Amino acid sequence: MRASGVQALLQMLAECGVKYIFGNPGTTELPLVDALADDGRIQYVLGLQEVPVVAMADGYALASRTPGVVNLHISCGLGNGLGMIYNAWRAGTPLIVTAGQQDRRLRFEEPILWSDMVRVARSWTKWAAEVERVQDLPAAVRRAVQTALAPPTGPVFLSLPMDVQSEVAELDLTPPRPHDPRVRPPKEALRRAAELLAHARNPAILAGSRVVEASAEPYLVRLAECLGAPVFSESGTTHGRLGFPADHPLYAQCLPLWSPELRTRLAEFDVLLAAGLDLLRLYVYFEPARALPEHLRIVHLDPDPWQLGKNYPVEVGLIGDVGAGLEELAELTEQCMTDARRSRARERAQARAAQHAEIRERLWERARQERSLRPVTPLAAMSALAEVLPPDVAVVEEAVTTTNTYLERLAALRNTTGYFGHRGWALGWGLGCAIGVQLAWPERSVLALLGEGAALYGIQGLWTAAHYKIPATFVVFNNAQYQILKVGARQLRLPAAMRNQFVGLDLVEPEIDIPALATAFGVAATRVQSAADLADAVRDALRARRPQLVELPIDRTTPGTLRY
Repeated sequence: MRASGVQALLQMLAECGVKYIFGNPGTTELPLVDALADDGRIQYVLGLQEVPVVAMADGYALASRTPGVVNLHISCGLGNGLGMIYNAWRAGTPLIVTAGQQDRRLRFEEPILWSDMVRVARSWTKWAAEVERVQDLPAAVRRAVQTALAPPTGPVFLSLPMDVQSEVAELDLTPPRPHDPRVRPPKEALRRAAELLAHARNPAILAGSRVVEASAEPYLVRLAECLGAPVFSESGTTHGRLGFPADHPLYAQCLPLWSPELRTRLAEFDVLLAAGLDLLRLYVYFEPARALPEHLRIVHLDPDPWQLGKNYPVEVGLIGDVGAGLEELAELTEQCMTDARRSRARERAQARAAQHAEIRERLWERARQERSLRPVTPLAAMSALAEVLPPDVAVVEEAVTTTNTYLERLAALRNTTGYFGHRGWALGWGLGCAIGVQLAWPERSVLALLGEGAALYGIQGLWTAAHYKIPATFVVFNNAQYQILKVGARQLRLPAAMRNQFVGLDLVEPEIDIPALATAFGVAATRVQSAADLADAVRDALRARRPQLVELPIDRTTPGTLRY
């Protein structure tokens, strides 16, 4: 077929199901946006800055399980978006990141905005390339899509010179055909893992994001119930998706953040199954450096061979699709269970269920006691939200010191697909991510829970929500500080922090008027002062099906640590 470079790009993306290109254009992207004016298959979603733009594509890809496509403005746009590309790299999001490049005929002169973008992007992408000939563009698009979707999934980058975008040639526009990634782990390795789990005196399971991304939750539930094993989520700092139902009796909530507490929490177990995660990604160094107890025998299942045994020796490493692996592992483990082992598993399950129920009830009781306090405490706010969340809600969270995994600990998240937590920790992700999730799931309610500091990194995304009438609801918890940094400083026992003295961590004098900012971007906004009013405002906003922002000033006391 005879086509220009951008026509070929759009044709191939449309044929593999791409509905949106998220972007903020400049001169080097004009051939693309001009071609989109006559192309009704793909909608261009404009953002005012690259942080929310890349985050939107990230959220869309995570929810839709299809590639998120983002177009950035040459070197400066790539630079602005790099923090969010880092998030996508850490989360394994299949992003197709593109950027216009200067005309090749100008390259020798090192023109304005030109740079070696491939070298810049390479560290945080699976593959990065500049398309040197229009004849190579179809192969580049096929390679980009297939690479982004192949395990371990992740972002890729294409630099598209202006003349390549506009040049016309006879091109092979065969669309990308991603491969089926469901490769089963070796049978013998699965058998050894099943025997180890079945013989365990006190097994535990650690569930990561790739469990839900592989639609493997039912198999993990089956395996946990077979073993009577508690199931932990990753620590809040790298939580990601929710791989196990939060209201299941065996859900043991999140792991702690810090090495000493991790060791204490896991000390009672003899065998740990880690499924679909990087084991482990810690936040701050503490002694002892080894976060997992030495006696713990580890079975690790993941599609990425690099993750198996990377930080901790494993007894059995299972390389393969998390869904296919858990399905077969559950079946084999059931076959290894004798009557005596099944009896012990039932006893373990009953004991864990009672323990978890008691922990949840104590937390609910504490929440009820805090409801009357002013200013509002994080737990009071989150417990009020827990009472009004729809069953199919999608929650995007970027407010770790406020949310503190309370929704899971209160068993308020009643679906596993609809939780999106931060995995990379480059701030500004949550607001844009919620917009992308809402575009992927127009029929579901989407609620973003944001700290004011994180929201301000990507606040321009509100304009996109208003412009395209994307009905996400944004809650900003405002404590006028970077509280996680104060917590970290105290954990490190830094001298000034221990005296409650901080530099550069308070957002005051003047305080930022978040509702006024939202209104300026075209999003209806309100400020509430109580947990009850927050619940009412969020319930009404989710029903209204239009973009809205709710701000809640919360308690500014800095805790000594975050405890789960």
